[in-house]
Amino acid sequence: MARPKKRFQQLIEEIDRTPWGPAEQALVAEAVALAVEVGDERLEYEARMRQTASANMGGATDVMLNSFAWCLAHHDADPQRFPADLDNGGADLMWQFKWMASSLRSSPAFSQEQIAAVLDDMEAHYRAAGLGLSGVLTARFEDAWDAGRMDDAEALRVQLEATPRDDHSHCDACGRSQVAGFYADTDRDDEAIRLVEEMIEGGFSCGEEPEHALSRALLPYLRAGRPAEAKTAHLRSYRLAKDNPDNLRIVANNIVFAAITGNEARALAMVEKHIAWLAHDGLNVDAHFAALAALAVALDRVTAAGHGDTPVRGADAPSLVPFFGAHDGPWSATDLAAAAWSAAERIGAAFDERDGTRGHARSLDRMRALATEQYDVPIRSDAFVAPTPSAAPVEADGWFERAMQLAQFGAEHETLDALPRALAVEDPDKRAQLLSMRLGILIALDRAEEALQLLPERIAALRAAGREEQAALEERLELATFGLNTPETTAALEEAISDAASLPAWSRGDLAISRAALHLQAGEADAALDLAEVAARSFAEAEDVRLSNTTTLLAISAVLSKGDLEPAITLLDRFLAQDDLSTGHRAQALQIRARVRGGTDSYVEGATDADEVCRLLAELGATRALGDAHLLAGALWEDAEEPEKAVSRYRLASRIAGEAGGDSTGVDFRLARAMLRVGDAEEAAELFGDVLQREEIAEVAAGSRAMTASMLARALGAAGEFGQAVGAHGYASELFGQAEEHADQAMSMTEQAKILARFDEQEDAIGLLEAAAEIVRRAPDAVGALTEVLHSLGQAYGGRGDERAFALFDEVAALAQQHEAEWLLADVTDSRGRALAELGRIDEAVAAALTAADGFAALGDLGSAGSSELFAGRVLAGNDRSADAVPVYRSAIEHAAGHPPLLQVAALELGNVFESLGRHGEAAEIRSHLES
Repeated sequence: MARPKKRFQQLIEEIDRTPWGPAEQALVAEAVALAVEVGDERLEYEARMRQTASANMGGATDVMLNSFAWCLAHHDADPQRFPADLDNGGADLMWQFKWMASSLRSSPAFSQEQIAAVLDDMEAHYRAAGLGLSGVLTARFEDAWDAGRMDDAEALRVQLEATPRDDHSHCDACGRSQVAGFYADTDRDDEAIRLVEEMIEGGFSCGEEPEHALSRALLPYLRAGRPAEAKTAHLRSYRLAKDNPDNLRIVANNIVFAAITGNEARALAMVEKHIAWLAHDGLNVDAHFAALAALAVALDRVTAAGHGDTPVRGADAPSLVPFFGAHDGPWSATDLAAAAWSAAERIGAAFDERDGTRGHARSLDRMRALATEQYDVPIRSDAFVAPTPSAAPVEADGWFERAMQLAQFGAEHETLDALPRALAVEDPDKRAQLLSMRLGILIALDRAEEALQLLPERIAALRAAGREEQAALEERLELATFGLNTPETTAALEEAISDAASLPAWSRGDLAISRAALHLQAGEADAALDLAEVAARSFAEAEDVRLSNTTTLLAISAVLSKGDLEPAITLLDRFLAQDDLSTGHRAQALQIRARVRGGTDSYVEGATDADEVCRLLAELGATRALGDAHLLAGALWEDAEEPEKAVSRYRLASRIAGEAGGDSTGVDFRLARAMLRVGDAEEAAELFGDVLQREEIAEVAAGSRAMTASMLARALGAAGEFGQAVGAHGYASELFGQAEEHADQAMSMTEQAKILARFDEQEDAIGLLEAAAEIVRRAPDAVGALTEVLHSLGQAYGGRGDERAFALFDEVAALAQQHEAEWLLADVTDSRGRALAELGRIDEAVAAALTAADGFAALGDLGSAGSSELFAGRVLAGNDRSADAVPVYRSAIEHAAGHPPLLQVAALELGNVFESLGRHGEAAEIRSHLES
């Protein structure tokens, strides 16, 4: 038995250091199973005590109830062998008692008598153990509030407030959060906000805090006219809660917030992401009630915004049938809203019948009353896809035109979708054209066998249209004219072209363009251009404008493949000036020109073209192609340094990809990056977190995940979430290390160190920087990373008066000179001056700072020049050399003219220097000048 017991102890140690979540739950389950196998009830008690806590955090209510009951029975039978407290830092048995009544209350399957019995049993155990009754009063308060006995709840709240806190009281975070929720539910918004802000300012946190408290403050903030605080609270709350299904209530509060603040698309996206959580914990029915009501509110708002027909992805899952009932096809927002209200009413009625109150009916009344509340708090994470301007065709001829336009753009999947309805046309020539499109797309999608089976139908349509010679040609060449690229089809085309003189002009053009396309695929641009010229003449002779224009686009592609951008632009401009272009061809040409303009740094012009492509594709009813076009437009606007415009395009691309069932991870990364650039750091952090989670699930390469984690860290830092930013930078550095990307690893460690230093964790910061310096030297060609890391370490040493700083500054300066990085040279010279001042080497420090200022000024960076001079002036003034400081301060003021904060500080300090010199008039003059 020694070996299993040793393994058990290893498991316990691992459980106690593993964060809550699936990995920890698996370890707990293994420990329980091993203890049962060993047959040692004491070990089983240790495992089950942990299992109760784990299940509570993971929302496994049935597991928690069973585990607690087992532990309580054994404790009552033998308190010495099975003590209430395992002294492992986790919740003891008496603390876990608080979870039991709450869990029973959360399902109407448990009677009021059972709940009361648990509360009485809890109080008896507390009294027998000589414990304070704060925990018992808390549980009774929760019971009264949840049951809708509001007067009882208020009396218990007052009693609880007057009861001394003890070891089994709610923690500072949970206690405030709970009472804040009660205040919000009883329309005491100011009091709710006060408690939540106390909690945040005090830095109090716990398992589901502060995210739960922040979600409870959302409506109070809105009603208090504080939308900025509400938005910040929402973004932080949701970001912290969105990955744990046990946080269903918290997410529900955030869904309601999004719905009533003009963010209906975001609310819908949140509904779709979390609707499956309804099936997570079958016993937490009260959370189902809250979530269903929130879903109903949100989907009503989606309907009111004009998107009631939008399908709600995930709502048709079999696991949700018990909530919404059976349904044919996807649920629309309108239909699901009605089903959600009905389900919430059904559940609420069951609770109220048990409790003998109308507590849940009251909650539904309050949720319905939100229909009259509307706030404007823009959040740019999601958007509805604009409805297609043109109505779908109703007749086969209309579908023929739609399919041809889509094919001319190159929207293969959309063309295939349109073809079945278009092929109902009676005109055999039109059928032949449509079948040609279908064959070409099937070949492009590597479905040659399917194409070969379709070929006889195309040949029959040609014969029905009276085009016997083309039919015979295709009968002989099979799939050669539809893009099949094999040695046999190439040879057949060559032979047919050599014998084509007697063929009709259209057939000669068809052979020429087919062979030209294969030349282009093989990188033989000149040969492709020669045959494109033949095809163009033939189609002109046949008076086929559509294929003449198709040939021109192929020729433009050939010119571009040669790298001849200017001639290609000229051809595109001329082509787009034609008045005989179809919408599909115009959109294709604009898209090509947008890409070319992007490649020649004409980003605004390219983005404008891409926007027009989006408009045209929307007219054609394109889907996947429209998403790609929005992505292109977003990328070009981002390159054009207009991230605001990029955000809206990326957002639409993401929504389209999601609705089509595609992978939006790449576009969401771009969207988050653009959001960060426009200052929406909280939204960016949320989205980067989602992207990283998807990449983890997909087991994306470590280097790619590292980049996402690094961007997440930047967003968290910009949002003021420095603790989480440190963790994200640390994770990024681990991933970069796995990918052996040493420069990026060192940079992540450096950013991590900078945050630590900001909060006076100097030892940890320097330790990270020293490790980063070792790592970055493995990538000597990454000069930017090398200088950044060494410079940062030098600054850290310099700030502590450590002489090792100067060797690092020398190395950075040498690299700056070698690579003609004049700004870096000035910057490291400034750092040298500050380190010298720290060591009391005043003359050298001032000389270095002034040298740095000259360097910055020579480069036109007058703000940095003024900052270096300000430092030099302070050093002089602080070392009894105020007279020497005056001209330095004056120069700093001169350089700071375009930098008001720097100017203000420099002028105020110069006034103080004048005062110390007894030059009061000059002090007054400089201060009056500043005020003016």
